[in-house]
Amino acid sequence: ERAAEVVVVADPALLAARAQQLGLGLQLHACDGSSTAPVCRQAGELSYIAEPLAATAVPGELQPANAPYVLAALRRAAQLCLDGHCEGLVTGPVHKAILNQNGQSFSGHTEFLAEYTGAETVVMMLVSDSLRVALATTHLPLAEVAANICGDALRDTLHTMVAGLEHYFGCIEPRIAVCGLNPHAGEGGTLGREEIEIIEPCLAALRDEGMHLEGPVPADTAFTPARLAGVDAVLAMYHDQGLPVLKHSGFGETINITLGLPILRVSVDHGTALERAGGRGGAVDEGSLGAAIATATELTLRTR
Repeated sequence: ERAAEVVVVADPALLAARAQQLGLGLQLHACDGSSTAPVCRQAGELSYIAEPLAATAVPGELQPANAPYVLAALRRAAQLCLDGHCEGLVTGPVHKAILNQNGQSFSGHTEFLAEYTGAETVVMMLVSDSLRVALATTHLPLAEVAANICGDALRDTLHTMVAGLEHYFGCIEPRIAVCGLNPHAGEGGTLGREEIEIIEPCLAALRDEGMHLEGPVPADTAFTPARLAGVDAVLAMYHDQGLPVLKHSGFGETINITLGLPILRVSVDHGTALERAGGRGGAVDEGSLGAAIATATELTLRTR
C-alpha cells in the first residue's frame, strides 16, 4: 500500500492499453481531483483524471499530433495543485524536440511551470541520497551560458535555494558551495573574469546578509569528499557542470525538485528512453519514478 494516493492525468484508454500490453492487472478509477474521489492505494489500482489523446499513441514512436495533449496534461496537473486539490506534482520525462516541432515553445518542465504559475525565480535542484546539486542556468546552449550569469540572477537563485533547503529539507542556515564558471574558477582572471566581476561580488554581498556560502569553487574539485563535507548543496553554473557528477553517483535513484514554485514539483532524472517504451529493448528501471513519488510524499507530509 502506498503512503499517498497517486492520481495520473492521462488518457484512460492509453493507460488500459499499455497495462494490457505489459501484462499488468490494472483497475482504473475515474476521479476529478476533488476530495470526494475514491482513494486507490493498493497495488493494481490507479486513479486517473481524463485528458484525451489527439491521436493513437504507439510505444516508442513520436507523434507530433499529441504534443498539445502532453502540455494540456501538464497544465491540468499544475492547476490541480494550485487549486489545492492535489498536494504535489510528479512529472515524467518529455521529448522536448517533438513538442517544439509541433509549434510549441518548450525548453523544459522547469521553465514551463515557472511561466504557468507566475513564479519569478525557480531553481532546478537534483537530489540523491548523498548530494544536492542546483543550477544557476538550466536548459541553455553552452554558448549562451556566460551571458546569462549575472549578479541579480545569481542572488535570486541563492535566495531561492536557501528558502527551499530550509522549507523542504529542514536545513538550518544551509551551507552552499558555489562553483565558478571557468576552469579553476578563472584562476585569478587568467581563464576568465566572470568570477572576479560577477560571482565573487555577489557572494560577498550575500555573506554580509548572513548566508553561508563557499566559493567560487573550481568545479573540478567541488565534488570531492573534502569539499562536500559540511555542505548542504552545490550550485553549479550550468547543466552539464554539475549533473554528470550527480548522475554518475546515483543515476536511477536521483530526483529533480523545482525550488521557487508555489507548488511542489518533483521529477525523474532521466529521459524518455523511446527504445524501451512498451516493454521493448530490455527491462525498464523505474527506480527514479519510485524515488520521485516517495520524495513528493515525504516532502508533502513534512511541510503540511
